[in-house]
This record gives sequence, structure tokens and C-alpha cells, in this order.
Amino acid sequence: GMLSYRLLRAYQTPLGVRLFATASNARETQNEREGPHFKNQGSSHPLTSKTQDEDNMNQMPHPIWTADDVKSVVVTHYEPNNFVDKMAYLSVKTMRFGFDLFSGFKFGERNETKWLKRMIFLETVAGVPGMVAAMVRHLHSLRKLKRDYGWIHTLLEEAENERMHLMTCLELKKPGIVFRSAVVISQGIFVNAFFLLYLLSPRFCHRFVGYLEEEAVKTYTKCLQDLDAGKLPVWSAMPSPILAKKYWNLSEEATMRDVVMAIRADEAHHRVVNHRLGSMHEDDKNPYLPGERKL
Repeated sequence: GMLSYRLLRAYQTPLGVRLFATASNARETQNEREGPHFKNQGSSHPLTSKTQDEDNMNQMPHPIWTADDVKSVVVTHYEPNNFVDKMAYLSVKTMRFGFDLFSGFKFGERNETKWLKRMIFLETVAGVPGMVAAMVRHLHSLRKLKRDYGWIHTLLEEAENERMHLMTCLELKKPGIVFRSAVVISQGIFVNAFFLLYLLSPRFCHRFVGYLEEEAVKTYTKCLQDLDAGKLPVWSAMPSPILAKKYWNLSEEATMRDVVMAIRADEAHHRVVNHRLGSMHEDDKNPYLPGERKL
């Protein structure tokens, strides 16, 4: 009504015409400088579209294994020497027995599908301890107004490294709703349990993860044995996912066997690190440098 009429009258004045012309010229100059809007380019929004190269730019340091490194990995065992160690070892063995039983991994033929399901589920669990432990130590440092002595960085590196194992496996298979539901439930239980346990006994938790990684090395060693025995023919001829090639700096000719070798080396590294941290006082200086290789 009246408001629209007054705006129209204001625009028709010489001053209004000049102001409108100035604003139009400013917009044209900005468009020339910045280029066309993304909607007119037929592309996705620049804030939501990412390439794998861009994703790799923000990764934390992590070991890049040589051919000799991945071949040198062997199954080892840290002998429990006190009550805490024995409880941590018993917990891991109980969890492994239960998972093997209820997942059906112990029964029937082991093929690529069975291996992939196992790897995906285990990596959703393996990525939890490093992140939870880093968070607890971070909050502990803030609350007590004291240094962390470098543990947080190593724990976060471990968490991201395990998550990248998961991302690599997801390049091969996208789980369904039942599998995803199992992941959500198990994560909800494990995250809260590990958080409370780390508050009570960091030593138990690091020893627990050390034994968990011992089992992971056994698992991936069995996978390699199946590959070499010809029981996984699809993977034997399958090239490595591009994500894995970039993350571990694998050769262009790398295959799934090379990927499994690299993952096993990572697990052996976490085995050494966590057993070492489990033997240290929580105020001791972290002996590991960012991206340092330890097998």
C-alpha cells in the first residue's frame, strides 16, 4: 500500500536513480572479480564438495611403511606379569571368543565377504580407544592445570589411523542397516565403558589395547595366509583402492595384499606403543615422535 508507493516515489527521484545505478555497478564489478556463481556453473556447492586429495591434506602424521617393514611383522605376545595385565588379557580373549562365536567367523569357509565384514566391524571398535584416551587426558590437563607430556598427539594419531583402516574397507563394501545398527549399539557400549575404565586405570586400558592389537596382528596374518593359499581369489587380483594408495603411499601396481600388509604393520605399531604406554607412569614423557615407525 502506502509503503510501496513511497518506495516507488523515492526510487524515481534523481538521488534514487543514482543509488540504484551505483549498486548495480558494484555487483557487476564483484561478479567480474569472483567469477560466476556456483549455481550457474553446474557444479556442487564449494563448501560441501571435496576430492580425495583435499581430504588427504588434513591428515595427521602416520607411519609410511617400507617393504622390509611390512615383511618383518610377526605375531608377538606381552606376558602378563601382574593382576592388571592378567585382567586386561583375559578381557581381550573373552571378547575375541565371543565375537568369533556370535559373528559366525569360526564356522564355514572364510571368503572375501566374511573377512570384509569382520574387518569393518573391528575397525569401528579399534578407532575408539585412542580418541577416548586423548579426550580424557585433554580434560585432565585442563582440569588440573598441568601438561600432558605429549601423549594426546600419539593417541589421536592412533584413532585416525584406525579410522582410515575403516575408510579403506568401506571403499569395497557399504554395510546395510542391520550391520550399521550393530555398530551403533556396540559403539555406545564400548565408548562409555572405555571412558570409565580410563578414568579408573589408564594402565589397564593401554594394556588392554596392546593385547587387542596383538589379536589384530593375528587376524590380519590369517587373512594374508588365506590370500597366499588362494582362498580369496577376488582379492588376489584386486588392485588397491585409491584411498589406500594415497594414505600409505603405495605403488600404482599395489593390490589388496599390499593393503592388508600395511594395515597389519599399523596394528603391530599400535601394539608396541600401547604396551609401552601401559608400562609408564601417566606423567612420564611420551617417547614417540609424530609419525614415528615402531614395530
